[in-house]
Amino acid sequence: MSLQGEPTVRPARITVVGSLNCDVVVRVPELPRPGETVLGTGADRLPGGKGGNQAVAARRLGAEVTFVGAVGADPNGADLLSWQRAEGVDVGRVLVVPDTLSGAALIGVRPDGENSITVLPGANHTLAPHDLNPHRAAITSADLLLLQLELRYDVSGEAAQLAREAGVEVVLNAAPLPTPVPLGVRALLSTASVLVTNAGEAETLAGPDATPADLTALGPKLAVVTRGAAGASWAERDGAAGEVAGFAVEAVDTVGAGDTFTAALALGLAGGVLPAEAVRRACAAAALACTRPGAQTAMPTAAELSAFLGEPP
Repeated sequence: MSLQGEPTVRPARITVVGSLNCDVVVRVPELPRPGETVLGTGADRLPGGKGGNQAVAARRLGAEVTFVGAVGADPNGADLLSWQRAEGVDVGRVLVVPDTLSGAALIGVRPDGENSITVLPGANHTLAPHDLNPHRAAITSADLLLLQLELRYDVSGEAAQLAREAGVEVVLNAAPLPTPVPLGVRALLSTASVLVTNAGEAETLAGPDATPADLTALGPKLAVVTRGAAGASWAERDGAAGEVAGFAVEAVDTVGAGDTFTAALALGLAGGVLPAEAVRRACAAAALACTRPGAQTAMPTAAELSAFLGEPP
């Protein structure tokens, strides 16, 4: 990956070290307040996890994707692997952990698409740094390593270190971000080439009214802050910066939109697209993901993204 723009002609090779969760999505008239019970109007059982979401989004947009992670030896784990395989993601390096539940998430979604999410890490948190040893080649031969914060921080840190030692750029989506920020996350920031946060996460990391430029001071060469329907802003450590407006769509469900953004951004950068254009395409992909229900089920293909942007087929 080059932040200066060196377009490639072959599909980008992206390795995701991340989480796989089974999502139970419940449609509700309003998100419950503390102590309140809300009756749902429908539910779906869907593939999820930030790692799984970003892997599928990158694959649909044209990348070759290898996944490193863990699921439980339970029906959800079998389905999670099957769902990823059906999308063309290589899950041959996913560990199946005996006597352990797979990761899961309970997601409430309002009619306007706003959501509330509770995550059970399950097998995702059984992965340890030494479990990456058999998969070093998948990390060090990739064009780009994609990380989130749903695994143990020492696992993500080990993956990032292996990548950087091999000259592989690391994209870190700093979510979900705990407060106060753990030392393991601070260490990851110094290893990441690209940092992606939303506005709230940016403030947690760098203080009130934090800008992407403030985030580059923490270590990454490029920082991007997403702002929902308003778009995103970005800055490089060398001083280049910009803002990209959002795309107006009728939102049905915002679950997975941030993961779609991160994957599209990573794919653009891995292909040598300049940051401003990579962020624009990421905003468009995220907007498209909001127009359909679910996380992975809503993510656009490369053809859909091109059509949305008015590009020739």
